Amino acid sequence: MEPSAQDTPTNWLGRRPLRAILRILVTLAGVGATGWALSTVWPEQDRVARGAPPSVDNPASLAPYPLEPVTVLLVGVDSDTLSAASNQAAPQGPANADALLLLRISSAEPLQLLQVPVELAVQLPGSQQPMALGGVWQQGGVALTVDALQEIIGLPVGVPQRYVVMPRNGLRTVVEALGEVEVTLNQTYQRTDKAQGYTVNLQAGRQSLNGAQAEQLVRYRKDSQDHPNRRIRQQILLRAMISQVQSASGIGIIRGLLEDIAGQMDTNLSEAEMLGLAAALIASPSPATITQLPLATRAGKQTLRQLKPGLSQPLWPSS
Repeated sequence: MEPSAQDTPTNWLGRRPLRAILRILVTLAGVGATGWALSTVWPEQDRVARGAPPSVDNPASLAPYPLEPVTVLLVGVDSDTLSAASNQAAPQGPANADALLLLRISSAEPLQLLQVPVELAVQLPGSQQPMALGGVWQQGGVALTVDALQEIIGLPVGVPQRYVVMPRNGLRTVVEALGEVEVTLNQTYQRTDKAQGYTVNLQAGRQSLNGAQAEQLVRYRKDSQDHPNRRIRQQILLRAMISQVQSASGIGIIRGLLEDIAGQMDTNLSEAEMLGLAAALIASPSPATITQLPLATRAGKQTLRQLKPGLSQPLWPSS
């Protein structure tokens, strides 16, 4: 019996895998050229006095805004540090991408954030079985993940322009640097998972989460099919963090926050670019828009998922 469209994993290499593989190689070879081209997106840094304290009323005093919207891929990996030998998950092994987010940042428009399902089924060339999109990062790092996302979503070449890979301790550090974040939970979450070595103990209601509690919220899954609900919980934290950054105190904490996480992440953003994106995020109109790729109805108890049939590219951004 022929597989249905829903049962067929996303072949993000298209009908011409050799051509796609060559494109990956060209992408790797063109990193330097991409960096040169993107340098035109940021204004000259002499617009901001070096070392001058930022004004709480003027985000541009932190750093010059990018001249155009910039898309950043955020890869959250399921290990405590980038150098950890184990992913500290179940089953244990090398780290996988536990969260994939695309952020489109501009000072002139609301932040747009896309949650990409890590359980989306893809098939690597030469592989007999489909795998979860979150495992592509383990197989080929950022370059392979970006190429997959470009094919799945329909992103133009060169987008995303920048990436950040952050482990769990990076998330904890960011939340602590923000001074905890306020969330409202509509239910209590309690679980001890010895296989993964973590405990979740969060009560329903309004509360301030520290770094460890924030990790509990975004990491919690009641079972292997709970990815969609976990993304909803991640949205709760993401909105709280965005609100905290955009508050009056946000400008004053950005430089210290970047210093705190500098050694805990992998990125091709320079310090000046990070400051510019932070300034643009603070200045961007509210509210932020958070969306997900639409998935087809789950077939039985399958863990891997498919995109909703009939979609036309590009799937994001919304405008």
